[in-house]
This record gives sequence, structure tokens and C-alpha cells, in this order.
Amino acid sequence: MAHDRSPLAQPFPALPAIAGATPRIARAGYKDWGRCDLTFVELAEGTAVAGVFTRNVCCSSEVELGRQNVAQGRARALVVNAGNSNAFTGYRGREAVEAIMDQVAAHMACPREEVFVSSTGVIGVPLPKDKARAGIEAALVAEPCAWEDAANTIGTTDTFAKGATATAMVGGIKVTLSAIIKGSGMIAPDMATMLGYVFTDAAVDPAFLQACLAEANQRTFSCITVDSDTSTSDTVLAFATGAAGNAPLVSADSPGADAFAAALHDVCRQLAHLVVRDGEGAQKFIAVTVSGAVSDDSARRVGLAIANSPLVKTAIAGEDANWGRVVMAVGKAGEPADRDRLSIGFGGVWAAREGQPLPDYDEAPVAAHLKGQEITIEVDLGLGEGRATVWTCDLTHGYIAINADYRS
Repeated sequence: MAHDRSPLAQPFPALPAIAGATPRIARAGYKDWGRCDLTFVELAEGTAVAGVFTRNVCCSSEVELGRQNVAQGRARALVVNAGNSNAFTGYRGREAVEAIMDQVAAHMACPREEVFVSSTGVIGVPLPKDKARAGIEAALVAEPCAWEDAANTIGTTDTFAKGATATAMVGGIKVTLSAIIKGSGMIAPDMATMLGYVFTDAAVDPAFLQACLAEANQRTFSCITVDSDTSTSDTVLAFATGAAGNAPLVSADSPGADAFAAALHDVCRQLAHLVVRDGEGAQKFIAVTVSGAVSDDSARRVGLAIANSPLVKTAIAGEDANWGRVVMAVGKAGEPADRDRLSIGFGGVWAAREGQPLPDYDEAPVAAHLKGQEITIEVDLGLGEGRATVWTCDLTHGYIAINADYRS
């Protein structure tokens, strides 16, 4: 069913075309929803690829094959199917993916290991091979489309198309990144957290591209959660066509490598925030900042315990400054914490410091902050230098409504 556009939605940005990456869309009919549901992106010869994938052990064949194929570092094509995740479908699901890879590889005259396939949607239904073949045939001859069309095509319960762009100067040459993503439910970090694709005209060695993407992922996609459920299909892929003509980036010491890595991080952060803003049923975008932890990783885990707490998320939905629920979430995280050093605030106003409610705590500004759409929760553990920010959304009746009838 169609869902109302998220109140936290952002307009789709003007994404520049990327030389060497040509998107096309078609209708395979994986679901009876009267729209395009297959995206095909043709990539120039020599395009480098990097990827991060779900750690869900019941992952799809698309994820298994993608993980294998990323190791060889080159890509000529991307296919994304929407409406059917093809996960938990055994050998029939794997055969369907391999058939798509073979069909595209024959058309592109490239090894099938350079064809990347992702699928998203209902779990447990094998991808229909006849629909896949017909959809691919249509996509191969379709007119090139805009990135916004491709972003709309890969969505499932998404209520708005998501994209991001950035540029960097690399050795005096401007390189451009354009990226699209889908995701609004079954979102929790453990890499990746949805389906996301970054395209750049920069020339980047595959190993260095992988290092940059892994680092960006750790501080962006692995710091968001909608519902604590890690998808079986999560994938983020980065493709570097090299068309900008810069000297290839091979390590952090290459001229311009810092600028490129920063641009990639920026794009991933933008995309990660957009996914949370489209969290199923979301009314509020929540940033949880944890400081004073024993390490950054520990801070992140404490932040996720807070962000994944249904009690914290429903309190925010109800605009209730119930900081006791944050105390609970910190305590259950399994990370070092000291009740008598713990400080908690909302919107920059401390409610409790060093284990005790502040005697002059005024809840009025906090109540006003919680009526807004952009919420911040601050936690200081008082133990060390570790810090992290994670992003989530509130938990509303809308989330239940969407997921109670997901298959209808």
C-alpha cells in the first residue's frame, strides 16, 4: 500500500550526471504496483568497485555473490530489483541472480563477476526468472534516465526518493559524487543498512576505495537505526569510473585523497540521515550524542542501546522528557557506565548531572524542544574520551500500521 510522505522528507537534490555511469529503468512487475521496479546502471570499462554488506547470516544470494565479486575490484553493471528481496529462497534464488548476471554480462561482453545485483522487498519468495529476464531486456534498451528516477525505482516502503552529492578537488581536478539510497524499515547497523549506491567520476584504486567506504560506513550507516532489525539484503556499493582523469588515488598519501575521502563520508552521512528521516511512521529525527565513554566504539554501542529502546522512542513520540528511560538504556547496553557519573540532557538542557536530577531543572524548554521534529539527546558517561553520535527516529502507531500489512 502507499504511505503518506514522511513529515521529515527532504526534497531530492539536483544530482549531477556521472561520466561513465548511465542509469536506466524498466518494469519487471515483481509486485502489482504499476511502476518501474528494475534499475540498470551501465558502467564504463575499468570502473572500480567497493562494497559493504549486511552481517545478517540469513542474507540473500545477491549479498553472497556481491561480496565475492567485490573482491576482484571491477564493475561494468548494476541491477537493482524492487518488490522481492529474493532472500531465504535457496538454490532457486541463487539461480535467478546468476541468470541476471549472465544475461547482462552477455550484453556487456564482460565477465559475469563484474555484474552486481541487489534485490529488496518481501523475504522468502524466489525471484521469478521470466519477469527478471523480460525486465532486464527492457532495461537494456531503455533511454537513460535521471538519478531521481533510479532512486524512485529502487524504493519499497520509502515515501520519498533519496539522493546526495558532493565534490572534491583531486590534484587540481574536480571530481563529483552522486548517490542514491533506499530504506525506511528493517534498518539497523551491522552493515550496511539498506541499499545504497555511490557513483563518482574519480579514478580510485579498488583497495583504497574499499578502505574509504569502510571508514565512511563505520561513522554513518553503522550509526543509524530505525527498528533494530538488520536486513537480509543490506548493501552499499561505490563505483569509481575514472572519467574525471585525475591521477588514480591509491592510498591516503595520494594528492587529494583526504578531500575525496571527506566527500565520500559527506555523501554517506547525507544518505544515512535520509534513511532515518523516512523511518517507517517517523515523526521525529533524533540524534543521540554520547560522550565520556571509555572508547568511541563503546560510545556508539551505548548510543545504539538508547536509539533502539522502544521505551525511549515512544517517549519521544509522545513528547515526554522521561530521562529515566535513557538511564535504563545506558545501563542495559553492556558497556562501562557509572550511575554516579552519568549526565543526561535533551536539546542542550541537562536534566541530570553526575547521577542526580538537577535541583533547578526546568522542564519547560525541554518540553518545547520535544515538540519539534529535530530532537537531540545528550549523554555524558564521565569515564573517558570516547564519543559517538547515532541517529534514529521515534516509534509511532504508523510503524505498526505499515508493518502489520507489509505483504498485502
